[in-house]
Amino acid sequence: MIYSMTAFASQHSEHALGQLIVELKSVNNRFLDLHLRIPEELRASESALRELLSNRLNRGKIELRITLQKHKNLDDMQLDNEVVALCLQQLNQARQIIPDTGAPSLSELITLSQNKQLSQDDDTFEQWHQLLIKTTDDALDNFILNRAREGKRLAETMLGYTQQIQQILGKIREKLPQIHTDYREKLTRKLRENLEAVAPNGFEHIKGEELSARIAAESSLFSLRIDVAEELDRLESHQTELATLLQQESDITQDSIPKTKNKQSLGKRLDFLFQEMNREINTLGSKSTALEITQAVIELKLLVEQLREQAQNIE
Repeated sequence: MIYSMTAFASQHSEHALGQLIVELKSVNNRFLDLHLRIPEELRASESALRELLSNRLNRGKIELRITLQKHKNLDDMQLDNEVVALCLQQLNQARQIIPDTGAPSLSELITLSQNKQLSQDDDTFEQWHQLLIKTTDDALDNFILNRAREGKRLAETMLGYTQQIQQILGKIREKLPQIHTDYREKLTRKLRENLEAVAPNGFEHIKGEELSARIAAESSLFSLRIDVAEELDRLESHQTELATLLQQESDITQDSIPKTKNKQSLGKRLDFLFQEMNREINTLGSKSTALEITQAVIELKLLVEQLREQAQNIE
């Protein structure tokens, strides 16, 4: 399965205690980079959330935002004397340095009192913790589903580039025999011109077999220097491997969403494959003696670069 590193998902959960909103978004990154924004009263669940994300995602810069909206009732709107006393003590300390420091509002004091009560109430916190893990897991399902959809579109785009590369390689193979023939004719013409310049009517003293043997020897040396059959074979092999990787099963449903991440990163594997392709293309360019092949090499490099840009967004 091919997954993009760019996606967004959100999940809402209702509970007797209130409402929980989980939002996930990501962009491409070489490694897994987690950024969690969690309300203070749920901060104790951070390690569990990190473990959940790490078990299901390979790469990407992931931002997880948790919004907690508790149902308000009269019983909850009680001030905690210890909280108020601590706020007063800290306010006096602050005013010794900044005299015009403002006092906290009543709603802020009530919120602080509720947070303290939640942290001390193990049963209430456990309910919020279980709801948070369940909601985040459901959000991850949608998140991975969106990643798979975007990955399918990326694979289709890259397969189009792959087909263009195959066409260019086929044209190069077709032109190689004509390149050899053209060189042989050019070599024959050059030998004649040089011999005529040094010794007019010199061909009358050279047997046709000798001239043919000399031209054949030079042509063979030239053929060895520009032989790119191995490079073309390896490039076509890389193209076959690339097409196989991109044509993986890409249909995913809510029931088939994996609960664990892939052990290998397809994006890193593709990056290595593109490095090998660039190496073969550079060798192909260094052996080029024809303008057509030089132009084809430039087109190949551009297509591989476009493939690399697309692959940077694959997990």
